Amino acid sequence: MKHFFRTQLTPVEVLEVADRFFPTLPLERTAHTARTRTFTGDLGALNLGVKKEGGHYTFVEIHTDQMGESRLDRNAKRFFVELHRKADPAHKLQAAY
Repeated sequence: MKHFFRTQLTPVEVLEVADRFFPTLPLERTAHTARTRTFTGDLGALNLGVKKEGGHYTFVEIHTDQMGESRLDRNAKRFFVELHRKADPAHKLQAAY
């Protein structure tokens, strides 16, 4: 599946959060460049890429090798929540029904 997120964090900050977050899952970093990371493990494979977009935004894109709403996909979304918390620690996340 493909997931994306826009944040005000810099690409370097996003990658630092990724390097701390994904190893807490049973995933290990298997490849990296200045703007990408690849993590693999029992849950599957995850490719993360970041790029500057429109001035002060960073576009974060995640591709997983899983079909449907897998555990890896749910953790990719949890990673986006971590990015949001780092960008705006005072914001309280709540359901909007």
